[in-house]
Amino acid sequence: MSPLVIHGWAFLHLLLVASLSHAEEPVCRQRGDPENPLLSKNGDIILGAIFSFHTSWKDRRDSYMNQPLPLQCISLNFRDLQFAQAMLFAIEEINNSTDLLSGLSVGYKIYDNCGSVARSVGVTLALANGNENVSVPSKTSCTKPAHVQAIIGTTSSSTTVAVSTVIGPFFIPVISHFATCACLSDKTKYPSFLRTIPSDYYQSRALAHLVKYFGWTWVGAIRSNNDYGNNGMATFTETAQQLGICLEYSVSFFRTDPYVKIQKIIEIIKASTSKVIVAFLARADFNVLLHEFSYHNLSGYQWVGSESWIFDSQTAEMDMHHILDGAIGVSIPKAHVTGLREFILNKKPINPSNNELFTEFWETTFSCKFKELKSSADIQRECTGHEDMTGVQNNFIDMSLMPIFNNVYKGVYAVAHALHNILSCNKTCNKNVQLDPFMVLQHIRKIHFTTKEGDEVYFNENGDPAAKYDIINWQPRENGVVEFVIVGLYDISLTTEKQLKLQNKSLIWARNSKQVPVSVCNEKCPPGTHKVLQKGRPVCCYDCIRCAEGEISNVTDSITCVRCLPEFWSNERRDACIKKEAVFLSYEEIMGALLTAASLFGACMTIIVILIFFKYRKTPIVRANNSELSFLLLFSLILCFLCSLTFIGQPSDWSCMLRHVAFGITFVLCISCLLGKTIVVLMAFRATRPGSNVKKWFGQTQQRLCVTAFTLIQVNICIIWLTTSPPFPFKNFKEIKDKITLECALGSAVGFWAVLGYIGLLAILCFIFAFLARKLPDNFNEAKFITFSMLIFCAVWITFIPAYVSSPGKFSVAVEIFAILASSFGLLICIFIPKCYIILLKPENNTKKHIMGKKAP
Repeated sequence: MSPLVIHGWAFLHLLLVASLSHAEEPVCRQRGDPENPLLSKNGDIILGAIFSFHTSWKDRRDSYMNQPLPLQCISLNFRDLQFAQAMLFAIEEINNSTDLLSGLSVGYKIYDNCGSVARSVGVTLALANGNENVSVPSKTSCTKPAHVQAIIGTTSSSTTVAVSTVIGPFFIPVISHFATCACLSDKTKYPSFLRTIPSDYYQSRALAHLVKYFGWTWVGAIRSNNDYGNNGMATFTETAQQLGICLEYSVSFFRTDPYVKIQKIIEIIKASTSKVIVAFLARADFNVLLHEFSYHNLSGYQWVGSESWIFDSQTAEMDMHHILDGAIGVSIPKAHVTGLREFILNKKPINPSNNELFTEFWETTFSCKFKELKSSADIQRECTGHEDMTGVQNNFIDMSLMPIFNNVYKGVYAVAHALHNILSCNKTCNKNVQLDPFMVLQHIRKIHFTTKEGDEVYFNENGDPAAKYDIINWQPRENGVVEFVIVGLYDISLTTEKQLKLQNKSLIWARNSKQVPVSVCNEKCPPGTHKVLQKGRPVCCYDCIRCAEGEISNVTDSITCVRCLPEFWSNERRDACIKKEAVFLSYEEIMGALLTAASLFGACMTIIVILIFFKYRKTPIVRANNSELSFLLLFSLILCFLCSLTFIGQPSDWSCMLRHVAFGITFVLCISCLLGKTIVVLMAFRATRPGSNVKKWFGQTQQRLCVTAFTLIQVNICIIWLTTSPPFPFKNFKEIKDKITLECALGSAVGFWAVLGYIGLLAILCFIFAFLARKLPDNFNEAKFITFSMLIFCAVWITFIPAYVSSPGKFSVAVEIFAILASSFGLLICIFIPKCYIILLKPENNTKKHIMGKKAP
């Protein structure tokens, strides 16, 4: 047969098949294998639920040659069986109630997702669509009203994210009792999600504040590698950074990870220096790690736990080596649902009609088999299905998770109250109302009711309940049983400073210690030091550097040092500012006493000279060169010696003005006298020349006027200085760092240097005139003495300037006093001591002839 004929027959066959297909009535069929609920009951209203009746599934290897087989679930999970029982208890209460949904029966369809994300998506679609094949008229879509009014579950965050993502576009409400991931509060991604357990956002913050409360700033962190752990730890890390807490390490783990990953985590913990571990782990993940921690004896660490495991009795039973003793963490507040415990214990938890689940539960609970014994050697007893649950000792009868049961209970009642409002139920409900998922969702968001136990149930704009946590502490007892002791409360509704409250109860820490463990990268910096970050390390690792001079820190772990006020200085420990010592040249100190003694000694010497001159006033050497000027010069020298005393003692307004004015005027008076004496000498010898009348032009009257005029010029300079910008007391904080130097500020520097300059000008004139008289007769040596005294005077004051400028504090005052005394002693010694020597020891030379340089005949 030719190929053309073969192709023709094939085409006719296709046309025949197509015509027959069009003739059949259209049927909407579900693609893939149907998903059947493990527990179900018909009713006027159907609630869906997804629980993890099994925690794992058997591995399978797909060949991709045939359709993959359905997951084969293993490891029966008693916890989620209890959650399902809590749901059935709530439904039974509602069906028996005359106040809620009166006249309507509530049914349910409960699926097992085995903890698998993929399976969760499948059973979610089964809840939304149902499994029945439906015949529909032609040109009609396969869409139909939602199969269930709401979905309770799931238990974990990752599976809930998958469920909410799939069901969100249909607006079928999903109410979880244990999915705490903060990511689920995002209504743009999960518009139909609500929950009766607080978001991990608040739990993570509570854990961070708990860690901060006990002063732990250097911690390690382990998280589940899923939405629950990753999102929860991200919020914890962010809050911890704000509170000054650093993570030495942060590792993730999932229960299906290879053993190499566990080994790496153990090595990280052993190599760490932190003694506190924050475990944001799902219970199933933590139980896998706990077995290995016990094997490696990782004891001595302080565990901080999330609500997933911190109050789980199964985890406590697994901790055979007491690795977790003293653990602390947050949990859902204790709750009680009247009748639920009796419902779980007194009724058969699984209906025998569900052969598969009933068989597995019964065989696991009673360690028996539904089979006929083949021989007497078979010691395993046979299940009858009528065993008594009362005496069973397994996790199914453990009521420690009553708070979570209560969450399931509240979720069912939230849906019932919303439907009650939609159907306008009073004595009866309006069954003709077409229930729309979006309408149900909107009413659930608005519900606000109180349970029979007095708990308020409502949701905020993100679908979350109010956040409140108990602080739990694991306290081992003598019989080896761990007691979960409530030691505090964290309530987000209170103000920030009151949210965390610890009770006055004795806490137990790692290794049964009663002392709070320390976990810091560095010891706290004591007062007097400040923290300096270590390069390349977290902010919690730092060096304690002593505060600089003049700075303090009076608190522990100070970030910076505070500079003391100008009048204060840091003490030796650098933890307090003490008042600076005021320093000035005082009479009590050695230097001040020596200068005072030198001043008084100079004054006394001058007085002695005056007395000598007064006694021998009629002798030629005293009368020579105007004795009046000599006495005036001696008087001015006394004033020069005494004016130095005004520089000693604490500066005041009057002393500051007096010291400079007295110094300036007395020295001008002194030099004016010398200048007058020098001029007299010159004039005297010029008057001896024939025809000279110089002497009458520079008599005693002219000498007095000269001295007075020169002195008045200085007086005027001082008056101008005092009236414009006089000297004043000044506290110098910069000269000596740890002391206050009390000194006299110059006021006007121009005035000060004008006073000194005028003294210097007169001294130079005096020196010049004395120099011009250097060739006078040898016996009349006063001009030479004046010249020498002026050399000393000028040398002293020239060296004074750099010494004064460079000397700190009170030493500058000492330099000035020394210059005054040195120049005064120079004048006294050079001019008057030689004359006293002649008067007292060489009286034979105290004659007019000798003074005039004439020799005896």
